[in-house]
Amino acid sequence: MTRLFSLLLCLLVLAPWPVVARVMGPPAWQSVGTVRDLADIRRSGVLRVLVNQSRNSSGEVKGEPIGVEYVRLRAFEQYLNRGSKGTPISLKIIPKAKDQLLGALQRGEGDLVAPGEILPQGAARRISRSRAVIAQVPMVLVSRQGGPRYKSFEQLSGRSLALSAGSAAGPALEKLNRSLMQAGRAPIAVEWVDPTLAVEDVLEMVQAGVYPATVVEQPIAERWAKVLPKLRIESQLTLGDPADMHWFVQKDAGMLSASVDRFLQTYSAPDNQDAAFVRVYRRLYRVQYPLDRVGRQRLEKVRPTLQRHAQQQQIDWLNLAALAFKESTLDPSARGAGGATGLMQVTPATARSMGVKDIGQLDNNVLASAKYLANIRQTFFSSPRLNERERMAFVLAAYNLGPQRVQSLRAEARRRGLNPDQWFFQVERVAMSSMGMGVVSYVNAVNKYYLAYTRERYLLEGGPQSASSN
Repeated sequence: MTRLFSLLLCLLVLAPWPVVARVMGPPAWQSVGTVRDLADIRRSGVLRVLVNQSRNSSGEVKGEPIGVEYVRLRAFEQYLNRGSKGTPISLKIIPKAKDQLLGALQRGEGDLVAPGEILPQGAARRISRSRAVIAQVPMVLVSRQGGPRYKSFEQLSGRSLALSAGSAAGPALEKLNRSLMQAGRAPIAVEWVDPTLAVEDVLEMVQAGVYPATVVEQPIAERWAKVLPKLRIESQLTLGDPADMHWFVQKDAGMLSASVDRFLQTYSAPDNQDAAFVRVYRRLYRVQYPLDRVGRQRLEKVRPTLQRHAQQQQIDWLNLAALAFKESTLDPSARGAGGATGLMQVTPATARSMGVKDIGQLDNNVLASAKYLANIRQTFFSSPRLNERERMAFVLAAYNLGPQRVQSLRAEARRRGLNPDQWFFQVERVAMSSMGMGVVSYVNAVNKYYLAYTRERYLLEGGPQSASSN
């Protein structure tokens, strides 16, 4: 096991950043989109704002602004319309992955970038940054209460940190690792997480114990600690030099740039800015660690049944396992509301529609669920436009909400200019704003359990001895 861990550690350190973390749109020398300055924006009545798709940064839940940048942007909208006698300006929010924001601005897909995190400008040309939205923001280590304590980042030598795509901590950790290796010490293994996870998802998985630690901007860590009480913020452990958070516009949009700076100079966040955030999220972020001792034992008992029916329905068995953990914490004797029964919490009506009886038996319970998932996939989400991860997300949303309602969310996403073929950060925004966080939280939880399982697939598929030896 020691040799296996060392091999995996080296692979983590030496592996390139994931494609999603490297692609930032076309190089700066490629064609640049038309620049719209404030006069053009006033004539159109629309300010197109490119936002980080993280739920921490942007979005609303049932009409309440939740994202920290969303609140600030609404105040900027009011600032632009103050005393104006013409057509009022309204915001068009365009969510993008953090590392795609500046490229999209260069291509003219938006007028303003509001990332809500530290966003290094890098080699991007013809882009101006605003005055500091928040000045001198440190990157701090965040771990789980009860875990190891550290006095320096060097003590993390040989250990791992999880980072979301585009994290500003990446370059600083790369520099630190070079220093560690020059000193003959093991580097810190950087685990770039799946692109379906934003910074707040990584923090939740740190709280759950799936990831040992992460590094994030201190204001983000402090905000999410309000709803993730088991997080431990190591405020004295900062990585690299503090940096400013900015908004960004194209250099030729001088009037817009000046308006942004004047607004930020006088803006102060409302005292109750996080009231709705805390109220909405306090009971939602409750992902558990699915591979503790009890979890491993339960999974090993039901593994053959999950694998058999998953193979028959062409589903990754770990998707079934993740769904089962969410529904029943892998307890075949679980009983839920509305007659939901067993490991997969299947209802008798759903089982009958799949031609399955006696769902009190484990085999039939899993069979009914697997057939229902496959039926949803084939009937509603078989389009080749969907990649497999998004397809499964839509299937899970339909499993929880009903297929027709999910299809209506996709139609509304298309109407709003969002990507109807992407659940994460796109269609889920429609669900958040119209229905609340129920189905969004459900899909996110199953996805996180799936990712927790896939991190140890090589052990979980290796039989009882391997699964119990970690």
